[in-house]
Amino acid sequence: MTTLQASADGIDRLAEEAEAAIPVRLPGEKGILVIGDRQSGKGIAITFWEDEQAMRESEEAANKLRSEIAEGSGSEIVGVERFEVLVDQRG
Repeated sequence: MTTLQASADGIDRLAEEAEAAIPVRLPGEKGILVIGDRQSGKGIAITFWEDEQAMRESEEAANKLRSEIAEGSGSEIVGVERFEVLVDQRG
């Protein structure tokens, strides 16, 4: 999970950059979810992986992609955290 901070009016640029990056599939990646708060400019990108090994093996490429999204949107990477999906009830 990556937390980014954009200006309040820059959240749409963040979404556009993230959406443009979505076709760049990394090995073992299962998808991405990007959510944001238009008032504060805070954005969160959550990526899903086949397993922990796939996530770890793609770490370097993911870091590069993350930096490109931040730079292209004029946002700042506030933090990167890793979690395990415990419940998934998406359709």
